[in-house]
Amino acid sequence: MTDAVLALNAGSSSIKFALYEVDAGDALVAVATGELEGVGTAPHFMAEDAAGKSLDDARWPDGDHEALLGGLLNWVDGHLGADRLIAVGHRIVHGGSDFTAPTRLTEAVVVALDKLAPLAPLHQPHSLAPVRAIALARPGLPQVGCFDTAFHHTMPAVATRFAIPRDLTEAGVRRYGFHGLSYEYIASHLPPEIADGRVVVAHLGNGASLCAMRAGVSVDTTMGFTALDGLVMGTRCGTLDVGVVLYLLQQKSMSAHEVETLLYKQSGLLGLSGLSSDMRTLVASADVHAKEAIESFVFRIARETAALAASMGGLDGFVFTAGIGEHAPEIRAQVCERLGWLGVVPGEDRGHGCISTAGSKVAVYVIPTDEQLMIALHTLAVVRA
Repeated sequence: MTDAVLALNAGSSSIKFALYEVDAGDALVAVATGELEGVGTAPHFMAEDAAGKSLDDARWPDGDHEALLGGLLNWVDGHLGADRLIAVGHRIVHGGSDFTAPTRLTEAVVVALDKLAPLAPLHQPHSLAPVRAIALARPGLPQVGCFDTAFHHTMPAVATRFAIPRDLTEAGVRRYGFHGLSYEYIASHLPPEIADGRVVVAHLGNGASLCAMRAGVSVDTTMGFTALDGLVMGTRCGTLDVGVVLYLLQQKSMSAHEVETLLYKQSGLLGLSGLSSDMRTLVASADVHAKEAIESFVFRIARETAALAASMGGLDGFVFTAGIGEHAPEIRAQVCERLGWLGVVPGEDRGHGCISTAGSKVAVYVIPTDEQLMIALHTLAVVRA
């Protein structure tokens, strides 16, 4: 009998998963990946094996999280056959000040994490819903939380501090940073050329951020107290003068909920373009507002990269990752052009993901990320401890 670990990454309307078997040397071997789309509307289940061959593609009856997660666990059991699922790992976006390492998800821990929901309203409730559902469906199955904020707890205090009254900072109002599981994976896969140097990693997707790493350790990042800060994103505004929020509340008579909806769901690429939050749609469009949205996206990446280089005292490497970073060469080219003054000289792919010339002062790479694998590795370590 072989042990197996399931990694879950839950969003507002979808749940991505990856299933791993544990070999004799306690290494993880991917056996299936997939997604449950349309949660809350018309669930669509898809799964494929490690070679990309379809294992399942079916419409499921709509139901609550308990029913859907129960269905997913039943599918996993059927796929594993005689093997056994020993734990489920979850991506939890916000761990606050207290959760700085992967943690077994007890009822008390879930209650504590639920209190952080106002700091990540688009993510935290959806991260915790599958945890509760599995606890009801399989109460004896260990669950582990892996936190997107944890990787950034190495940042120096000066990089986490807001210039607000100290009683607020001591109460936890500080910069945390996110996308930590992605950055942790990239840090462990940096090429030798830059692994010990000063590197900016650009996690560019519907959610986007940058991380400054020195020798693979986070020293600064663009996201702060919430996942709303920093770069222009799919529907999130990124860095915004807080006076704009006061103006919307006081002069436009918007409620706090209306402002939250505007900044999280109606801004970013969608708000700027008036067309779409999907970079593929914007790149393909001739609309002037689509081009302006892309311009703002690239401009902010370049500006924040310069700020992070200042935090590290220089820049030796730059890494593109995540959906846009890995699959949008047009965006990579524009970013590299704006970073030319820092010594970036883009070129043809020289192998191993390197897209800069041999003479470039800053080595530029494209490295695919794998958050699910990091979740599974942490989950196995916790249950084996």
